[in-house]
Amino acid sequence: MTVASHGRAPLIIDCHGHYTTAPKALEDWRNQQIAGIKDPSKMPKVADLKISDDDLREAIETNQLKLMKERGSDLTLFSPRASFMAHHIGDFNVSSTWAAICNELCYRVAQLFPDNFVPAAMLPQSPGVDPATCIPELVKCVEQYGNVGINLNPDPSGGHWTSPPLSDKAWYPIYEKMVEYDIPAMIHVSTSCNSCFHTTGAHYLNADTTAFMQCLTSDLFKDFPTLKFLIPHGGGAVPYHWGRFRGLAQELKKPLLTEHLLGNIFFDTCVYHQPGIDLLTKVIPVDNILFASEMIGAVRGIDPETGHYYDDTKRYVLATPNLSDAQRYQVFEGNARRVFPRMDAALKQKGL
Repeated sequence: MTVASHGRAPLIIDCHGHYTTAPKALEDWRNQQIAGIKDPSKMPKVADLKISDDDLREAIETNQLKLMKERGSDLTLFSPRASFMAHHIGDFNVSSTWAAICNELCYRVAQLFPDNFVPAAMLPQSPGVDPATCIPELVKCVEQYGNVGINLNPDPSGGHWTSPPLSDKAWYPIYEKMVEYDIPAMIHVSTSCNSCFHTTGAHYLNADTTAFMQCLTSDLFKDFPTLKFLIPHGGGAVPYHWGRFRGLAQELKKPLLTEHLLGNIFFDTCVYHQPGIDLLTKVIPVDNILFASEMIGAVRGIDPETGHYYDDTKRYVLATPNLSDAQRYQVFEGNARRVFPRMDAALKQKGL
């Protein structure tokens, strides 16, 4: 696929990738840490975790990178495994240690494969703890690791929704840092510990929809005109119910959604069938859609109706009749560069 105005095919930038295939030593260390919450004598030291560069290379080359090459994806924004964030486990110290370990691993992967991965950070959130406590980790990840974005969990309680909405001033210290560094946040929950909500089938999509509505009912972006949120998994139920949300904004005497939210909120393409991508690209303005696959993520199987992997989302973007080549460039590359300016700057340094 070529785009005349750019003189080359677009870079395929996947804005939603998690390190779901880390060496097993990471999970073993985490299980020890969880055991250590009840029995401090079992609490492991950070130095007990031994993962070599060769371990990381093997885990990446046989999984994420292999599939990226097979499917024709160039660059992945790479953050720790979302379901492993599990902010509801332990206290702030537990979350802080865990976040630092996971963020360092993603940074190391990006150092080993600088042409394929760019790091994004998880935060050491903990239920009932002031979000401002996350700022040191955020600063470290941006300034020392070159992270271009963060994952922000609107519900650290894991499905019980004990935190204030994203429009609440409790979150403002994080937003101030985001604006200062010009980094966006992917609004991404973690494992559900509420048996009513399956993690990837209910809790994730509930949270995507809830986050959008929390922004709609507020004037958050009047306080932070340059704040940027990426709502994953295609925006949850939002595109499908776009008329409802436009109507609710009207009922609440809010501006039109194009003015009220679409300068600040973006959606990815982690929608695992063609009709879903067709709907997304028909309903949501193209400037607000960023290519993503979540690979290797929640849905890893082959769709019996197509014979292709559900999460091979590039196929859907290429096949939809709703996009011109110039618009596909926006979805695959242009929008990601605009929403993640630190990534854009790094690519320009490489002559891309």
